[in-house]
Amino acid sequence: MRAVSLPAARVGTLAALLVAGLLLSGCASQTPKTDEHTGRHVLVRSAAVTTTHITVLPDLTYADNGGVAERLDICMPAAAQGSSIAFRPAIVAIHGGSWMEGDKAEPQWRRECQWLASAGYVVADVDYRLAPVHHFPDALDDVESAVEWMRAPAQASRFGIDPTLIGAFGGSAGGNLASLLGTAGRGALDVGHRVAAVVELSGPVDLTGRTAESDILKPRVLSYLGCASFAACPQAVAASPVDNVDSTDSPFLILHSTDELVPLAQSTSFAARLRAAHVPVTLVTVPGTLHSIAMLTPDLRTRIIAFYRSVLIHHASAATTS
Repeated sequence: MRAVSLPAARVGTLAALLVAGLLLSGCASQTPKTDEHTGRHVLVRSAAVTTTHITVLPDLTYADNGGVAERLDICMPAAAQGSSIAFRPAIVAIHGGSWMEGDKAEPQWRRECQWLASAGYVVADVDYRLAPVHHFPDALDDVESAVEWMRAPAQASRFGIDPTLIGAFGGSAGGNLASLLGTAGRGALDVGHRVAAVVELSGPVDLTGRTAESDILKPRVLSYLGCASFAACPQAVAASPVDNVDSTDSPFLILHSTDELVPLAQSTSFAARLRAAHVPVTLVTVPGTLHSIAMLTPDLRTRIIAFYRSVLIHHASAATTS
């Protein structure tokens, strides 16, 4: 086969697009097929499996949107299911992919699900409706439904979940959605779709166009919002965690690389807004360009688990689910 030469500028553009796609999808090594009717990426599913003391229960339906099942995977310490131990705190994990790509069953997100479960949490790794088939607030509605599903007495009892202690974990677009879980609504953090703690990595938290963004990120944000431009997009404010902060919000741990695709200014502004509202927040900046879960080192993983343990305080007595 004859080699084809491309102009250097075009090679650079194609390389940048490839890298950005991998970053925004949470560093996926492969692109799953998209169902043109549902917007859902289709991957080969596995049956329930237990590895290294972690049980994974895949494809549990948590919502039904017009006959389309929305599903999540449960990762949990193997001893938790059906045991009589005290109920455990839980975490909703939300994959990235610029609201257009990604899947809970991708290897890198399955790894994060199992890692969090290995620290003693019941983890729900969630799929949600994707753009461009679906626009905001569909994805947010889905992750809120997932929290409510986990908190319901039937699921709390089945999986050993303490319904008063549910946190969120998300990267990239998943970081935006996790942050919305932490800022949506007001009042107690142990009811409805409220969460008690949020860890977000590289989340685009300002979708109004006020923060300079790359030419690659802008069309993805607008596609998710269902807008032709930022100038005529009122839903951008509701989709921006930075504009939804109040004093009853969840404690936050925010991780962001200094020179990555999503501007660091988004996280610094968000952290400042949370502090101004007297919401506990820690912002950790990581030198370099790594995005979302790609930035995680053993030290950062230790810090994340320490944050969850300090906020999702599990008392010795079992939680009641009645």
